[in-house]
Amino acid sequence: MSNTPDDRKYAESHEWALLEDDGTIRVGITDHAQELLGDLVFVELPQVGQSVGKGEECSVVESVKAASDIYSPISGEIIAINESLEDEPEMINHAPYEDGWIFIVQPIDPNELDELLDDEGYQAFIDED
Repeated sequence: MSNTPDDRKYAESHEWALLEDDGTIRVGITDHAQELLGDLVFVELPQVGQSVGKGEECSVVESVKAASDIYSPISGEIIAINESLEDEPEMINHAPYEDGWIFIVQPIDPNELDELLDDEGYQAFIDED
């Protein structure tokens, strides 16, 4: 059973979204996703200032096994990226919910978060696989 914190929302494409105190949304991939991918060797980060739509591809992570697209779980503008991942993509493997975050979005409509899964819903979704 994967680690699925209850303080964030989850997309079926295996991204997590954490609402920050300032109203921004921090995004990364789930523990389940990083386990499936294996050891990450490269992260293609999105551009700061880039507009993204909900469910839109905006980043790529590559492992020794495969490359996987990362989708924005919410519409908005990317206002920050985790530049540390350029030198240490394995941070996603070691701490997917902490230091392994990928980008931060200033949402257009924060209510889009309500359309994502909670921790129990996401856990049930991955248990079906």
